[in-house]
Amino acid sequence: MNSSFLPVTEFVLVGLKSLQEKQIILFVIFLFAYITILTGNSMIIFLVRRDPKLNSPMYFFLHNLSFVDIVYTSITIPNMLSGFLVTSKTISVTGCYLQMYCFLSMASTGRGLLTVMAYDRYVAICNPLRYTAIMTKSVQVLLVIAAWCFGYIMISPAVILAARLPFCGPNKVEHCFCDLSSVIKLACADIKLTSTVSLTNALIILISTLFLIALSYILIGICIFKTTSSQGRWKAFSTCAAHLTVVLISYTSAAFVYISYRVGNISPEVRIMMAVLYSVLTPLLNPMIYSLRNKDLRDAAKRAFRKSWIIPAEKSIIPTIT
Repeated sequence: MNSSFLPVTEFVLVGLKSLQEKQIILFVIFLFAYITILTGNSMIIFLVRRDPKLNSPMYFFLHNLSFVDIVYTSITIPNMLSGFLVTSKTISVTGCYLQMYCFLSMASTGRGLLTVMAYDRYVAICNPLRYTAIMTKSVQVLLVIAAWCFGYIMISPAVILAARLPFCGPNKVEHCFCDLSSVIKLACADIKLTSTVSLTNALIILISTLFLIALSYILIGICIFKTTSSQGRWKAFSTCAAHLTVVLISYTSAAFVYISYRVGNISPEVRIMMAVLYSVLTPLLNPMIYSLRNKDLRDAAKRAFRKSWIIPAEKSIIPTIT
């Protein structure tokens, strides 16, 4: 470390410098997106926990995915929103690494849960008679715990290595939040090991989960095509449609973000915008996709709506006995 510099105690999140004059517009857009994410995912959690007809493994996993999406976006979006309203947004070094670790671990946990949901669909379609025997409550809980452990453990080496790097200035992070690759560029030490471990971990997380999801759907496809009834095939496919749509959107957007960081002629602000949209897109679309593609969720929402409006109305017309 160069002794002529004092150690950095806080970072400045620069954000989107070229859009300074449109900060209020960005604030309104991301505030609306955040409210939509909270409302949609909270509604799924509420319906699954309250409606007895949604008491199945698929909805248990979906309910956990919605919770992860809420935490995942709450780690960064409120911080981003406050950054749109001030000229200089600062965050302590400790706070930066904490945000980085929680953000990356939640993203990895989401991948783990999507993998678990693919396995659940495989068991439901390919082993329907043994489904309830295999997917017991204890197995469901263990699978969710495994997804959370996967997220926290896989991301730990890269963040620990990054936290050990010395920073002696400058301290301006070219991002809207504490992105690992953007932060370690400011270190006044060799970052090759940290970059290699970070890239390796990211590839393992993406490729391993995508491989298991793809394997589950290949086996599902084989089981579906063995079904003689066209109606049975359509019913089996319809149970996977929402999950498959979410997987395609999630991994496609992740691929675009990865490519943008590896292509040299893409401007930093385009990379930032793609990373921000990626962090918002899947949590925003998940409730919409599952609500539109899933009849059970739509029916549960209708039942909850009727209970909240009809029952109070019935109580209000009961005459008071004096």
